[in-house]
Amino acid sequence: MSFLEKAQQKQFWINFLKITIPFLILVIIVALIMESSRDIFAGNWETVNEANFTNGKWKSFFGYKIFLSALYGLWITNKNMK
Repeated sequence: MSFLEKAQQKQFWINFLKITIPFLILVIIVALIMESSRDIFAGNWETVNEANFTNGKWKSFFGYKIFLSALYGLWITNKNMK
């Protein structure tokens, strides 16, 4: 079955969300820990906010993570659907 045939099924998109959302959350948590671990563990949330989300930084922070998660979800779902 081709990708386009699989993508027309409702179950494909349900499985896509089951994979993509947890992966996105995991990627976000890991990125925050890698970029601001010292401030996170110190409870310095204002510094974490300034470093990652203020002045439009949230667009680049979430942008590529959403794109990566969507690609991963499509790939895994397509690979596992029969």
